[in-house]
Amino acid sequence: MKTENKNEERDRKQKNIDSELENSEVKENGEENKRREHGEILNEQLEEGKAVFGNSPGSIALCSFTAGLEIGFSFLLMCSVFSFFTGKLAEDTIFKLLTFVYPAGFIFVILGRSLLFTEQTSLLSLPVLNRKQSVTSLLKLWSLVIFGNLAGGCLMAALLIWIGPALGLFDLLAVEKIASHVISFSPQVILISAILAGWLMGLLSWLLASATDTVSRILLIIIITGIMAFTSLHHSIVGNVEVFAGLLSSPKITISDYLIFESVALLGNAIGGVVFVALLKYRAFVYNVD
Repeated sequence: MKTENKNEERDRKQKNIDSELENSEVKENGEENKRREHGEILNEQLEEGKAVFGNSPGSIALCSFTAGLEIGFSFLLMCSVFSFFTGKLAEDTIFKLLTFVYPAGFIFVILGRSLLFTEQTSLLSLPVLNRKQSVTSLLKLWSLVIFGNLAGGCLMAALLIWIGPALGLFDLLAVEKIASHVISFSPQVILISAILAGWLMGLLSWLLASATDTVSRILLIIIITGIMAFTSLHHSIVGNVEVFAGLLSSPKITISDYLIFESVALLGNAIGGVVFVALLKYRAFVYNVD
């Protein structure tokens, strides 16, 4: 009897939540520049997440693979900048300068509507929190997105370590230096760093929903990803390109280094996006529903 009452109460609560979300639609008739309410942003994020679940596996895989390729342009610029300033500036200064080119790939991916795991982490969790999708379906979708991102990134890494030196843009020492910098921390440090990066990427997805024009969206991407670059927070998809390129081009980077980094970074990014953005933002809305 108690179980039935709990289930009835849970269903009633869910109906109230869904009703509130349906009422939180984007304002029209000239009100698009008005400040967006929490419920409006949550409803938009929820609908976008549900739309991704509705796409075919082939479409999801291709969009994810494309994102993995496109994010590689950040790595291309990073290696080029690193090589250009090597011998002219101190190495730690050069790493800080990479902040200015790091956002490029993210701009291409996000504005181009490709599927990047860290941007989609919190977004795809919302339909599960709203009881419209199961945890199993979420894990399957995450797996597909991650596989596409990693495959595209690995292919781009292999291409860049050939074309970069061939064009005289950078040498393989720059690739080794960047990869070594990424994996130079303990797994515990990489995990916490990746959680913070996942938090920022989930927050970026949330903030972009409140942006009203392309310029604002680009500035938000630059700010969030610039923070990640300047503070050396670990991003699993960019890091995949960085470390895999190092693995292919330098004996100092081992397969063990790559696998440990990638698994820890993916876990941290997922925790950051789900717990600190999706769960907290969703629960903040739910607490206002009777």
